[in-house]
Amino acid sequence: MSHAMVDARGVEKRIGHLDILRGIDFTVARGEVVSLIGPSGSGKSTFLRCINHLTKITGGYLAVDGELVGYRREGNTLYELGERETAAKRAEIGMVFQRFNLFAHKTALENVIEAPMQVKREPRKAAIENAMALLEKVGLAHKAASYPSQLSGGQQQRIAIARALAMKPKLMLFDEPTSALDPELVGEVLEVMRGLVAEGMTMIVVTHEMNFAREVCDRVAFMDEGRIVECTTPAELFESPKTERARSFLAHVL
Repeated sequence: MSHAMVDARGVEKRIGHLDILRGIDFTVARGEVVSLIGPSGSGKSTFLRCINHLTKITGGYLAVDGELVGYRREGNTLYELGERETAAKRAEIGMVFQRFNLFAHKTALENVIEAPMQVKREPRKAAIENAMALLEKVGLAHKAASYPSQLSGGQQQRIAIARALAMKPKLMLFDEPTSALDPELVGEVLEVMRGLVAEGMTMIVVTHEMNFAREVCDRVAFMDEGRIVECTTPAELFESPKTERARSFLAHVL
């Protein structure tokens, strides 16, 4: 699908005899926001990591903006790219993790400018100007000189979002971005994410925040046992799920 930002067809991930992903067919259009929900162990985070090749698929096809990530195709055969080529593709895909993953020995500003300077060879002055604009966007310009240990969990996660945005990604992936936060800090991170949605950023969000999925996302995909069981609008999934498995899950979490 030439218009798709993410195009996954028959994606499989197998570790030994264990099937983690069992034939995922999934597309996300440019500007679309899709959440992945489902029980722990259903494959949500694994699939997200496959999109930017942090986890290698063992079957199927997965492209971002029309290009394979981590592979090149010759005829019907896929060959894995080297780390440098893969990193160049991965740089176009922003990723925000559950556990922030900030450099503890660097300030908020230094965390945000690191990748643009090291990966894109952006001049330091330009990197700092862009980083300060992003810190302003996430409401933390006044914390530019602070270290992660001096920040709350919500502030650290907002810095992590700014860091991902500093690479000017075409796609943002969020892997349970609020699950490690105290409940009172969740709202400030979701507010930043809502702002990205309003700006038209293409996003895939693994989340347990059902209100966010219901109110903000264009579609919600329910995963179970390595498969996408249902993928439809929030209204349809939350109000009239078609499968017994989705009904059972939603009855427990809502």
